[in-house]
Amino acid sequence: MASPGSSGRCSRTPGFPAGPLGGGGRAVPAVGLGTASLRSVGEESFRGALLAALEVGYRHIDTASVYGSERVVGEAVAGAARRGVIACREEVFVTTKVWCTQCHPDLVLPSLRESLQNLQMEYVDMYLVHWPMSVKPTKPHYPMKREDIMPMDLRGVWQAMEECHQLGLAKMIGVSNFTTKKLQELLAFAKIRPAVNQVELNPVWQQKKLMEFCKAKGIHVTAYFPLGGRHSTSTVNPVLDSDVLKEIAAAKGKSVAQISLRWIYEQGASMVTTSTKRERLKENIDIFDWQLSDEDRLKISQIPQHKTVSVLSILCPDGVSSVELSEVDVVEV
Repeated sequence: MASPGSSGRCSRTPGFPAGPLGGGGRAVPAVGLGTASLRSVGEESFRGALLAALEVGYRHIDTASVYGSERVVGEAVAGAARRGVIACREEVFVTTKVWCTQCHPDLVLPSLRESLQNLQMEYVDMYLVHWPMSVKPTKPHYPMKREDIMPMDLRGVWQAMEECHQLGLAKMIGVSNFTTKKLQELLAFAKIRPAVNQVELNPVWQQKKLMEFCKAKGIHVTAYFPLGGRHSTSTVNPVLDSDVLKEIAAAKGKSVAQISLRWIYEQGASMVTTSTKRERLKENIDIFDWQLSDEDRLKISQIPQHKTVSVLSILCPDGVSSVELSEVDVVEV
């Protein structure tokens, strides 16, 4: 997609703070809109949520080939540019990801080209390896069959990611759901260091070891499930139902969601949230003109830890994998 209404570069005006990235890369806006679950509300509601997010100041849209949301994301960004909500496409930081079924050296670049066609864009700002796992090539989908898991050629996949960057199709490249072990494996041969590691991160899954490692290696962390995510086996959300966070929220006159998002921001991470409601979208970015106290941070550091996402959550329950599942899991050990 060319930049509607503009023949050249336009000014970039993020609605709120962003964390700088090295290597000439663009900063990742502190809060973005995730689109993994928005498609379940229907296309029109989905498109309306995207436009509302851009109108209230969001400048990061996070999508992926497996989400099935790229086309509507592209249409929404183009529509926002035509309406003057944004000056041009360059004002919006767009992330997409290559799924496990395309995590093969010869499929990474074609997958990005298909994503760009869906988005109707000439490039993405960030292209991520969605999961440290390769699955028998087919259309992106989940849950996936355990017997379809294949040994991952991480070196070959990353070389293909580097080619995507060198061709200008991805301004930056990175990973998602990588543990310190997987990052160490990648860094041993990467010519281009991953700019981002997008992982589950919130006050009930604080990722202290991984956060320290990424900081030491100059890898920016983006949090998904910053408010606890979806739980198929329980109606309790460990973040939103946390007594500790509720106590801090009540004392500060803030929502529990705002406390969680502010804590993530204070860790130096960015985040992607999901909502279709304008007021909730606005609330989720009202976290920059106040801060947590040392006492608040101490209480949060003592919250029992609970992880939502594991490799089992994207696999069919039956079947046997020839690859040890612990090798492709995302639980930091």
